[in-house]
Amino acid sequence: MSTTVAVVGGGYGGVTAAKALDEFADVVLIEPRDAFVHNVAILRHLVDPGWSGRLFFPYDRLLARGKVIHDRAVAVDATGVTLGSGDRVPADYIVLATGSRYPFPAKVEETKSAEAAEALRDAHGALSCATQVLLLGAGPVGLELAGEIKAAWPDTGVTIVDPAPDILGATALPDELRAEVRRQLAELGVELLLGTSLAADPPGEPGRTGEFTVTTESGTEIAADIWFRCYGVVPATDYAGDGLSAALDEKGALRVDADLRIPGHARVFAIGDVTAIPEAKMAKAAEQQAAVVAANIRTLIEGGTELAAYSPASPGIALPLGPQGGASYNETVGVLGAEQTSKIKGTSLRVESYLELLNLDR
Repeated sequence: MSTTVAVVGGGYGGVTAAKALDEFADVVLIEPRDAFVHNVAILRHLVDPGWSGRLFFPYDRLLARGKVIHDRAVAVDATGVTLGSGDRVPADYIVLATGSRYPFPAKVEETKSAEAAEALRDAHGALSCATQVLLLGAGPVGLELAGEIKAAWPDTGVTIVDPAPDILGATALPDELRAEVRRQLAELGVELLLGTSLAADPPGEPGRTGEFTVTTESGTEIAADIWFRCYGVVPATDYAGDGLSAALDEKGALRVDADLRIPGHARVFAIGDVTAIPEAKMAKAAEQQAAVVAANIRTLIEGGTELAAYSPASPGIALPLGPQGGASYNETVGVLGAEQTSKIKGTSLRVESYLELLNLDR
């Protein structure tokens, strides 16, 4: 008898798991978007709409045997997935890979790529007219967005505000990396206001132009004409009903065992941003977790019982500040500067690897 695996979510982890499972199971990938969104490149697209052809990729070549259903999962239990249409996908195994929500423009809510591209074009138009940009959050998104803005429009002022005492928050990254990023930001003319927050949010919607002045809790006035929120990741686990709700932590993420199964659910796995694994939520981590889950499901299908455990990677990051800037770190090579980071990620934003993953490179 054939085995059905439902993969819920078509982001980095979901497509990796679906492709790996396709050769030995009947895979059903459930994803409401009409195209894969390469979020790694989305901030580049914001400042350079010419990147649109390298941001949205079709799913139609991903699976040789399986299928993709463009619908939203509204409920998941141990035996299947209920869709927004009311249809149900029975499954022998389920992989939850629905990712997370994050404020625009780091992620888009639109499920149709044409509408998402239009929202990004509108924001690009507004940003191109701005003279002073305010970014709330000095984590990877805020820093990367600052670098992209300065690379595209060097004369545009950028101010970053964050209540944390240093950039990159509480991440387990070395001071040497932070120092290199701060040095490059200073060269770009980016102003950092750390250890303070705004007394009140700016008026109007993020990404819309309009002059305003805000005041930090430490009393500094900031004048700007556009702002973006660069913090606030939320796991996308709305579908976790009575059967899975016990696995949710206080942030709405799913707790998983070492083999990435949901506790108490022998055939339900979770990967990527939806998990409560204490590591940076990055595409690479989701892909590594997907490989472990695919191997474990294959073991179970073939009658095995010894499952592989997932070991979180040591802290690391590749943080572009525009195509030619940025800094990177991993424990093997240490801190790398702008030239190496540009080669690793900044120039291409790894587009080619995802074209290959989605079988679009041939």
